[in-house]
Amino acid sequence: MAERPRVAFVGTGVMGAAMAGHLLTAGYPLVVFNRTREKAEGLLARGATWAGSPGEAASRAEVTITMVGYPADVEEIYLGAGGIVERAPEGALLIDMTTSTPTLAVRIAEAASARGLRTLDAPVSGGDVGARNATLTIMAGGDAAAFERAMPLFEAMGKTYTLAGGPGAGQHTKMANQIGIAGTMLGLIEALQYAKAAGLDLERTHAALSGGGANSWSWGAYGPRILSGDFAPGFFVKHFVKDLRIALDESRALGLVLPGLELAERLYARLQKADGAELGTQALWLLYERGDQTGGVS
Repeated sequence: MAERPRVAFVGTGVMGAAMAGHLLTAGYPLVVFNRTREKAEGLLARGATWAGSPGEAASRAEVTITMVGYPADVEEIYLGAGGIVERAPEGALLIDMTTSTPTLAVRIAEAASARGLRTLDAPVSGGDVGARNATLTIMAGGDAAAFERAMPLFEAMGKTYTLAGGPGAGQHTKMANQIGIAGTMLGLIEALQYAKAAGLDLERTHAALSGGGANSWSWGAYGPRILSGDFAPGFFVKHFVKDLRIALDESRALGLVLPGLELAERLYARLQKADGAELGTQALWLLYERGDQTGGVS
């Protein structure tokens, strides 16, 4: 077997730690960085090595993968002084798997190209379950050569991989995904709220509808969590609000009016403001339970 390239993984949070772990299992030498080192300790115990900054991690690897929180974080670690673009060795492949903005993905691609680097914007869908089970859906933007080079890594972390187009296309695809998820989450919660108000057994109702047209990935993944009172984050509310706001901005730039997306953003922003930022997206249920879903966000 050919020697695996060394991979730098920046961002070992809820999803990143599991994704990086799959790369270790697949035999990739790994160097890691996370703002909170303790979140990388499991990977270090398995043989990963520590870097003191994103730029240092990138300087020691042939491939750099990032999974951080917000577009501002992506911009800082890639384009800031001493960052990934500045310090990655010529010929390296840079893969940002954060959900960020298409415009920033294009800027990173342009800056990286000027240094002889290849890039992919490759956000994912599947949440913590997909990350743990290596069943993520990966949506990439970039050139075909970079995508082919990344495929063995993607195969270690996910099960569906698409090259959507050039730089930024992966982020646009992820926005379409988040718009779809926003609608199915509202449907899930309102269906169960209706069943509860009608006096139905929620476990039985969820099981019955799991075999019908109301079923969806969110129905199967998050319905049981709601019914058991589990609102821990598989995907943080604060990150979903960020995604929905990017989707709204991009939609408006395209001349679109998407009232369902606008409603979802208002509801999730209200949940975030009501101490829900660190909860999982299924915690929108709590907003309905409090009867707080009809108010505006002041």
